[in-house]
Amino acid sequence: MPKLSIIIPCYFNEENIPVTAKALIANEALFPADVSFEYVLVDDGSGDNTLGALQAFRAQYPDRVRIVELAANVGSYNAIVAGMEYATGDCNVVITADMQDPPELMVKMFEHWRQGFRLVIGNRQDREEKGFSRVLATLFHRLMRRFALPNIPVGGFDYVMFDERIRREVVAMQERNSNVFYLMTWLGYPYVNIPYVRAKRSIGRSRWTLPKKLKLFADSFVSFSFFPIRAISVTGILLGIVALGYGLYLTALKLFGAQEPAGWTMLMVVLLFVSAFQMVALGVLGEYVWRGLDAARKRPMYVVQQVYE
Repeated sequence: MPKLSIIIPCYFNEENIPVTAKALIANEALFPADVSFEYVLVDDGSGDNTLGALQAFRAQYPDRVRIVELAANVGSYNAIVAGMEYATGDCNVVITADMQDPPELMVKMFEHWRQGFRLVIGNRQDREEKGFSRVLATLFHRLMRRFALPNIPVGGFDYVMFDERIRREVVAMQERNSNVFYLMTWLGYPYVNIPYVRAKRSIGRSRWTLPKKLKLFADSFVSFSFFPIRAISVTGILLGIVALGYGLYLTALKLFGAQEPAGWTMLMVVLLFVSAFQMVALGVLGEYVWRGLDAARKRPMYVVQQVYE
């Protein structure tokens, strides 16, 4: 009997949980009769009564619901790793608590898993973000495919099914300030990509704010690509070549008695440009150094306050 662990990070989802629980239980009927289910719900330091809603769900189905209560909010990706640590299924799936990702897609994902694929990805074909957020998301995924992980699907993903081996490997990494979904593709296993259209959120409001998106952008890019450091080196070389050429030009003017350009404005522009580049370069290097320091300290990604099982 294969066992499916459904991992759900929860943060301010008090109103969502009853609807989500009902939909997930109803979705069980679409699976083959020999499949058993386990729900691992992680309360990521919610400030509302999310934990109470989770406990009500567990009271209805105590044999299949496990709640992992974290001591503080650590972010959805760390909360997912916490759920992976406590999951015991032969295959696992990560789904959001707001039902924007269709639970019925799990059935098709499960079929591919049974065919031998360790990783099955639900790839969003449309995004609910508008304006700057949409532009940022599009830019993020294009840069990741171009300079970091060319094997990820276009548009990104956060709905995924994976087997027990991938679960163990990702949990063992305990990689901080990273992207848990991209870690799965980084492992290199072949995967199946299933496109779907994500539903619009109907209950509550999203806590996925712009600062969190920007942090994810930096974490993902720095974790999987050395391109920023290489770009700094190349830019520095190019600036050096330009400076050398301009210096030779001024020297030639001096030797042949030509009038030298006044150049005060140009000098200030160049000085400010180079200074700005140096500050940006130091900031990029600092991002890498800080992440190395954070990893070296080996502080836990999350602290589990209590497990209800």
